[in-house]
Amino acid sequence: MLRIHFTAEDLARTRVASTIGAAAETYYSLEMLCRRSLPLPFQRWRATVAGRLGEAAGPLTTLLPARGPGLDLLALAGDSPDIDHAVDALLRAPRARVRRELEPVAVGSAHMPWARAVAEGDADARRLLAAGLVACHRVAVAPYWAAARQQLDAVRAQHARTFLEGGVETLLAALSPPLVRWCAPVLEIRYPRPVEVHLGGRGLILVPTLFSWRAFSLLYDPGDDAAAPRLTVPAVTDPATGAALWRPAGPPTADPLGALLGRTRAAALRVAADGCSTTELAARLGVSPAAASQHTKALRDARLITTSRRGGSVLHLATALGRELLAGNR
Repeated sequence: MLRIHFTAEDLARTRVASTIGAAAETYYSLEMLCRRSLPLPFQRWRATVAGRLGEAAGPLTTLLPARGPGLDLLALAGDSPDIDHAVDALLRAPRARVRRELEPVAVGSAHMPWARAVAEGDADARRLLAAGLVACHRVAVAPYWAAARQQLDAVRAQHARTFLEGGVETLLAALSPPLVRWCAPVLEIRYPRPVEVHLGGRGLILVPTLFSWRAFSLLYDPGDDAAAPRLTVPAVTDPATGAALWRPAGPPTADPLGALLGRTRAAALRVAADGCSTTELAARLGVSPAAASQHTKALRDARLITTSRRGGSVLHLATALGRELLAGNR
């Protein structure tokens, strides 16, 4: 049982994100692919994907542990829904963070010397890991990512409606009974081992996850005590939802929003749809804070985002016009 303890401040800071990102979803898809017994909603997907990963995906698949927690690609590559941005973040991740995440996994890896090289900061080994991530994403996630994003957005929207109609405690109580139970001030979740977590004023981020079935994960950065943990919430809950997801998308089409605003600026608007600070925007776009500020100024001048100050930071948020533009492009 996982027991998450809330204070009044934690309840006030609880929010909902849109995705754990393309990199983390890719790793979760590999874990799902390797399950002995696959839930019905994912069987069609595995029948299509199995046997197609190829040798290029090997560096990532070798880091799947036989048991216990796996690699936290959210901590290493961020939560960008764009795999290119995720790879850029992975290649630039601080060496200490990479070592902290890789060392426990490298011990049990079938290719321990190579995994150890990644953990110790070898640039070629890290590029090989990034190439494996791209190869896995191309086969297991990319063909279905457009439909997946719509499902993730739909789940997030449902959470938002529940929050607006009943408040945060109603949202917590409605997450996924009977797997989750809200016994104020504690959220109890079915979990493979007993864990007690005290949020201590940090709040909690609820994030829908595609490659998960009746299982929740608590993700946190041990190097940042101030960051709010993330609780993954399954976005696929029935066979009908799964059947609608596993129809590969057709040939890629042009991105009209990217053509209109520029690829990076369009990405900035998408990030601002969820609300972000300048520092967070720069990290997710893979640009400097100064460049991020230039993008937000252009979007603000076009009335696509608003900027407000909160304490020592600013919050950028898409306006109604910006959200309408995003919805039309989607």
